[in-house]
Amino acid sequence: MKKIVLLCAAGMSTTMLVKKMQEAAAAEGLECTITACAQPEAKEKASDADAILLGPQIRFAKAKVEEACPNVPIEAIDMKVYGRMDGKGALEVAKKLMGM
Repeated sequence: MKKIVLLCAAGMSTTMLVKKMQEAAAAEGLECTITACAQPEAKEKASDADAILLGPQIRFAKAKVEEACPNVPIEAIDMKVYGRMDGKGALEVAKKLMGM
């Protein structure tokens, strides 16, 4: 079971995208947990993740998240993918980070 964590400023704006990603994962039979939280909670909630996706509004915090969660691949979600709430597109980014 893979663990994907989305981080944003307050952990709220990514909730809708999480739902869309869960739907996309279910459609392709991918067993994973996908959650969202605020970037300051990264160390406690995402340090054991298989992939971390950053909301585009906090892409500047990538180095800080890398420091809090070493050994976890991290990528910022493209603004177009995020703006369209493209769950499948965001899931593809996470799968690429996990080598799938």
